[in-house]
Amino acid sequence: MTILHVGTAVFIVGPMAILPMTGLRALRSGNAGQVHTLARSTAVFSWLSLLTFIFGFGAMSLAPEQYNLSMTTPWILWSIILYAIAFLLNVFFVVPQMNKAAEASGGEKAAKPAGYGAIAASNGISALLLVVVVVLMIWKP
Repeated sequence: MTILHVGTAVFIVGPMAILPMTGLRALRSGNAGQVHTLARSTAVFSWLSLLTFIFGFGAMSLAPEQYNLSMTTPWILWSIILYAIAFLLNVFFVVPQMNKAAEASGGEKAAKPAGYGAIAASNGISALLLVVVVVLMIWKP
């Protein structure tokens, strides 16, 4: 279960955090079609990241009794909260903003396209939250 949790974190949550950054580059170059594709991919990876969440609960439930893990264990609780915020930011803000920015760009190259700052900031916050989750999962304070 732990292998599934870590594997999906690497191969699903990783792209969920990185694809919007690639979308920003495509937005600057005026490639609206690629931005739409990356927005769709970000949405898919974001929804698939729920598998990591589920496998995490499985790993927690299979942990030896000596660790006394539950949802109220502080590092687990904070990981859940931070992941949920990152997930919600991606699904309900980053992806719609990427689509909106792609439509507004009309395929024109621009130094700072419409919506660029909002996408960069929200994706940056989401990625930072996911890094904190990784630190909590390793450190287990």
